[in-house]
Amino acid sequence: MSEVQSEPKTLQQAIIYFNDPDNCVAYLVAHRIGWRNGVVCPTCGSKDVGYIASRRMWQCKTRHPKAQFSVKVGTIMEDSALGLDKWLVAIWMQTSMKNGVSSWEIHRALKISQKCAWHMLHRIRLGLQDLNGGKLGGEVEVDETFIGGKARNMHKSKRETKITGRGPEGKEIVFGMVERGGKVVAGHVSARTKKELQPIIRERIEAGSAIFSDALKSYEGLESDYQHAVIDHAVEYVNGNVHTNTMENFWSLLKRGLHGTYISVEAYHLFRYIDEQAFRYNTRKDMNDSERFALAVSQITGKRLTYAELTDKVEQKQPEAVKEQ
Repeated sequence: MSEVQSEPKTLQQAIIYFNDPDNCVAYLVAHRIGWRNGVVCPTCGSKDVGYIASRRMWQCKTRHPKAQFSVKVGTIMEDSALGLDKWLVAIWMQTSMKNGVSSWEIHRALKISQKCAWHMLHRIRLGLQDLNGGKLGGEVEVDETFIGGKARNMHKSKRETKITGRGPEGKEIVFGMVERGGKVVAGHVSARTKKELQPIIRERIEAGSAIFSDALKSYEGLESDYQHAVIDHAVEYVNGNVHTNTMENFWSLLKRGLHGTYISVEAYHLFRYIDEQAFRYNTRKDMNDSERFALAVSQITGKRLTYAELTDKVEQKQPEAVKEQ
């Protein structure tokens, strides 16, 4: 199998390049973690494998079940009937488009069913999850926001049953931390309480860092481990270096995608959309589309999301769709 040559730099080049199945296989082998020094059998870990060019598969020379395997095995694409050309173009689109790409857009662009496109995009989002951990440091902003529950987006009959109070009632809470000039960490939380938020802060932010927050009482007590400065939004939004505008910028990007691209998002899946937006945000300065795509491809190994797992919300009676417009 030949080495990867002249990797694509734009979406147009990617469509042409990945139209060749051999280019797809070569690219995935070159960027798959653990395979860069040679293909490894995903079942037994042996490097003693032979390539079957006619089928674009490998045969492990050790006798065991599933001795033959393709480049999809052990990735988010495992057991998918879709071709690599569709998968790789979808990954390119999802990682390069600032506000994301909807399943209906993928359905029309790749000529696959919308249901299949929806499952595909959620599998890609799993691949985009940041599993490296690590702590934020320096100057870090912390903030929370509410998603969904806007009365003006609801039909009158539904509004009368759903809107029974003011403020955050009926909305989903998202909490985020961003290192100024660095990465963002955000996730779906169940409450804005001190018990809920402070353990997350202490786990993900280095002790001694400067933390900037609003006047929410849940942040009280951080002074023992951090340099904590508060901006009271009832009075002002910026006071010198004290503000949460960087985190607010991330919230605007997240809500723009939820409103303009996805329209209706299940609360059950909200964390996946947050992971997707965080991936693009954290690679916005240091990577171009090609480099961001290569990083995403390198992260798809060892992750699996079946359709049954994805739709388990039906049995668990999860909350209704979060509408953000």
